[in-house]
Amino acid sequence: MKVVVCVKQVPDTKGGVKFNPDGTLDRGAMLTIMNPDDKAGLEAALRLKDEFGAEVTVVTMGLPKAEEVLREAMAMGADKGILVTDRVLGGADTWATSTTLAGALRNLDYDLIITGRQAIDGDTAQVGPQISEHLDIPVISYAQNIKIDGDSVIVERQYEDRHHVVKVKMPCLITALSELNEPRYMTPGGIFDAYDADITVWGRADLKDVDDSNLGLKGSPTKIAKASDKVRKGAGEKVSLDPEESVAYLVGKLKEKHVI
Repeated sequence: MKVVVCVKQVPDTKGGVKFNPDGTLDRGAMLTIMNPDDKAGLEAALRLKDEFGAEVTVVTMGLPKAEEVLREAMAMGADKGILVTDRVLGGADTWATSTTLAGALRNLDYDLIITGRQAIDGDTAQVGPQISEHLDIPVISYAQNIKIDGDSVIVERQYEDRHHVVKVKMPCLITALSELNEPRYMTPGGIFDAYDADITVWGRADLKDVDDSNLGLKGSPTKIAKASDKVRKGAGEKVSLDPEESVAYLVGKLKEKHVI
């Protein structure tokens, strides 16, 4: 079995975010982490490796520093890392990103592709399903449990207050929830091996069946009108009332805001 996991290096929001003049994130100037949903997807792939001997390849698109998340993934147990990076790919929205990743994945043999449900920097949950459309394979999103049954995968798909059980033949794509599992830690030996290993680097010339008009900032139909850091809230209104007056005041405010 061959499993490909798409991961993303995202800003560590605890360290704040920075923007470029065009409204895109200045990723080179921020602390970064592996996207949490993607890490859960990686753990799911590593469990398939433990159980079935699957080969796990991790792919990321980003700046050269995104190599860090690939080495983290390999230190956790992934077999190969592929970095897709090129100046012409910068500033991509979900459409351009999924087009790029699909172009890279067409170079690989796979039974299963796993992505995170969504990235914490964009929160769109679009890239995984879009990749499946580009590759013309089935997709099961919001996976909270994954099992293999022969040449098929059985997924518990989260749905409001319950879940669907969906079975589909491979090859297919699954988007993973962070609640899917508890990702393992890197091992000391894994860290040494990961930093001794070679990372495959692909650029625009390595993408299959993609058009330049669908890549990077120029190929992104999403346009950013305005971007800003998180706005700090004011202190709010402070009142000093006895218990009965406080109740009346709170009820009045809730009615005013149409909460009740």
